[in-house]
Amino acid sequence: MYDKLSGMTGTAKTEEQEFQKIYGLDVIVIPTNKPMIRTDYPDVIYKSKRAKYKAAANEIEELHKKGIPVLVGTTSIQQSEELSDILKKRGIKHNVLNAKFHEKEAEIIADAGQMGAVTIATNMAGRGTDIVLGEGVPELGGLHILGTERHESRRIDNQLRGRCARQGDPGATRFYLSLEDDLMRLFGSDNISGIMDKLGMEEDEPIEHKLVTRSIESAQKKVEARNFEMRKHVLEYDDVMNQQREVIYAQRREILQKANLKNNIVDMINRVVDRTMSMYAPEDVYSEEWDIPALIAYAEEYYAPEGWLKAEELQAMSRDELSDFLHDGALNYYNKKEEMIGSEVMRELENLVMLKVLDSHWMEQLDAMDMLREGVGLRAYGQRDPLVEYKFEAYDMFEAMKDAIQDDVVRYIYRVNIVTQPKVEDHLANASVNNPSVDGEDAKREPVRVKHEVGRNDPCPCGSGKKYKNCCGKDK
Repeated sequence: MYDKLSGMTGTAKTEEQEFQKIYGLDVIVIPTNKPMIRTDYPDVIYKSKRAKYKAAANEIEELHKKGIPVLVGTTSIQQSEELSDILKKRGIKHNVLNAKFHEKEAEIIADAGQMGAVTIATNMAGRGTDIVLGEGVPELGGLHILGTERHESRRIDNQLRGRCARQGDPGATRFYLSLEDDLMRLFGSDNISGIMDKLGMEEDEPIEHKLVTRSIESAQKKVEARNFEMRKHVLEYDDVMNQQREVIYAQRREILQKANLKNNIVDMINRVVDRTMSMYAPEDVYSEEWDIPALIAYAEEYYAPEGWLKAEELQAMSRDELSDFLHDGALNYYNKKEEMIGSEVMRELENLVMLKVLDSHWMEQLDAMDMLREGVGLRAYGQRDPLVEYKFEAYDMFEAMKDAIQDDVVRYIYRVNIVTQPKVEDHLANASVNNPSVDGEDAKREPVRVKHEVGRNDPCPCGSGKKYKNCCGKDK
């Protein structure tokens, strides 16, 4: 939709393939302003989440005692609150940053680099605010980032890591994982679990090796590739829908700009007449086999005045004569209607009808396309590509919708009646003829009295407390 696309982000490199294939954008890495001196420690893996949280809390407590600020990154609000409960029991003062306190995000995250600060944040919370290191913190090693779980996307993990060691500041990062984490459970945890069992490692003993970190990144790449294919698949289906959307919205814009649609309407009339011929008087059959009664019924429903077409006359015509007769008659009927109500009113009528019909059919088309999208996947069982099937059927449905729009526009244009409301001045003039006092200053307006009918089961208006049917309304 745009002539040029570009953007800046620190974490686009891991999504380079998707940017290129989907948007045609290259990813160029710009060096940091100052040398990056962050230390990224290998991941630490435990058997259970309980052991992982305990080890993470131990490191937070140790760093807190030294005065080193810690930013703990979690993948969910639930994780944040679980870890917060553990730190509260240990008496470690900390801030929790999540969607519950979004109005305080900037304030909380800005103080995360102060001496001894402990901040727990979901990976996406507080972005856009720089964490400035407090006095004496750089000498202690800077801000320490502690991740409690690997995200499915390396990009999110890189965003968390990038919260520290900015503009030449020192910093360090480490991720604490467990075999019960979603990513580990789905990819590769069996192998690691087997190694831990063979070595006789206890629950609280971690595995810390760069080989493990690389295997986790490999698992993340698999998930990213799968998610990319899913997004690409959705995009391919949406491209079909978008092509139809562009056609419809171009027509809507033309209508809303009060364009003169006469040529469009005339073209629609001709197309509807052509469809009449193809349905009921096709070229490949003899005239004796034409369905003249059905042709007359169809024409009278859409564009012909009732009684205008005579079966005997039509049956005697050749196909070309019949076609010309219907075309000329339909256009003459249209021109007479325009003469009767005026060209200005006719143009306005055409715009209103076109917009109403277009919107109505487009909403139906959206529903139909959704239903097709949901069911087309079953075509794969018949060894057919669902996307190809979707494109073919979507095209047929769109063509059918265009025909239906033309039919309805033509029918409404021919059948709608214009009722002119009398002007207020004329109404008053007519009233003054029947009642001369209307124009006079002494004319007194009587209030409109509305007679209220009392229901049989309503309380009697006389105040007796009885029902009306048992009191004053007994004899009625």
